[in-house]
Amino acid sequence: MNLLKDEANRCLLCKNPRCKTHCPINTPIPEVIELFKDNQIDKAGEVLFNNNPLSVICSIVCPHEEQCKGNCIKGIRGEPIEFHEIEKYVSMNFLESTKFKPNNFLKDRVAIIGSGPAGITIAFILASKGYKITIFESKEKIGGVLRYGIPEFRLPKGILDKIHEKLIELGVKIRPNTLIGPVLTIDKLFEDGYKAIFIGTGVWNPKTLNIKGESLGNAHYAIDYLKSPNVYDLGKIVCVIGAGNVAMDAARTAKRNGAEEVCIMYRKDFEDMTATKVEIEEAKKEGVKFELFKAPLEIVEEGVKYIETKKVADDNGKVNTILIEDAKGFYLCDSVIIAVSQSPRNNIVANNKGIETNKYGLVVTDELGNTTREGIFASGDVVTGAATVVEAVNYAKTVAQSIDEYCTQLRKNN
Repeated sequence: MNLLKDEANRCLLCKNPRCKTHCPINTPIPEVIELFKDNQIDKAGEVLFNNNPLSVICSIVCPHEEQCKGNCIKGIRGEPIEFHEIEKYVSMNFLESTKFKPNNFLKDRVAIIGSGPAGITIAFILASKGYKITIFESKEKIGGVLRYGIPEFRLPKGILDKIHEKLIELGVKIRPNTLIGPVLTIDKLFEDGYKAIFIGTGVWNPKTLNIKGESLGNAHYAIDYLKSPNVYDLGKIVCVIGAGNVAMDAARTAKRNGAEEVCIMYRKDFEDMTATKVEIEEAKKEGVKFELFKAPLEIVEEGVKYIETKKVADDNGKVNTILIEDAKGFYLCDSVIIAVSQSPRNNIVANNKGIETNKYGLVVTDELGNTTREGIFASGDVVTGAATVVEAVNYAKTVAQSIDEYCTQLRKNN
């Protein structure tokens, strides 16, 4: 606590705070720091929660070096303010000390399909307004990618259990292990009196490399592996193909679960990786190796066949990565984990009419979250593709308002 106070006292409380400007959800950082310095911890927590219901999650998983921390003016000549540590303390205190309850009670019932960042955000906002909320979650517990896609060492699951508890306090009903689409349909939800339906099912289908050998017994997809890594027997040497945060999480998880040697295979260089610098550095510290400028050609039972690559600038100065002919090699390993992004499943759209998707399988919406079927809204990764948690929350706030306005208009018309 004293260290956090010292950190808060270093803040210049800028009139035009770059930290706030570069936060995707415009967290009122100077206001929160002032409240924290004045020992108004509960009030600071309320401000954070009202702006971002998943503030405590974002304080842990956001790429801070690209957002608040990375744009702090103190960081120009010294160390930037570690606001996310203050945010984590304040937000966790708020969740643990505050008893949640709805402000009023409405008759309108809203269905939320999927309990990832977007679904949880909308549930909090609408339940606080008095709506009867039911969350339909296809898995055992809520959280979506937060629970089943981010390892425990990065995001403790106890925080998600606390969020579950707060949703229950607000009167939210949660139906686990319930898949909406083939049996329990959208039409059935409307028949049962739901005024609006929100789709936030995320992206759970792994994208493939489209190379030979992906169906072999030693090949796995990262998004599947991270759901329950303890059930996998990967052997001593593991190769992870990909260079995003999911790839880093899979590599670090494999290392923690007994693999003696883990490498990241990537067709480009470190500066081209989509993973955050923090994630890359943490992977290095934990002994993860990197096989760069190698593109996989085929997965076999003994490992990965690859071809080397290099960067070449064209006449316009644009740098491209090309294959080097006759520069093929082989990486010997026991298991391969493929981590090259995800796409949405089609359980809902394939079994329910009127919800359009684009060529990537993502649900088509307008800027307010309206799908092509009246009364159905969507946001999160199922609309945008894989994105950051804070971006999902920010968009979900807009969609929650759209749902509220839609239901309010229905009440007026009736």
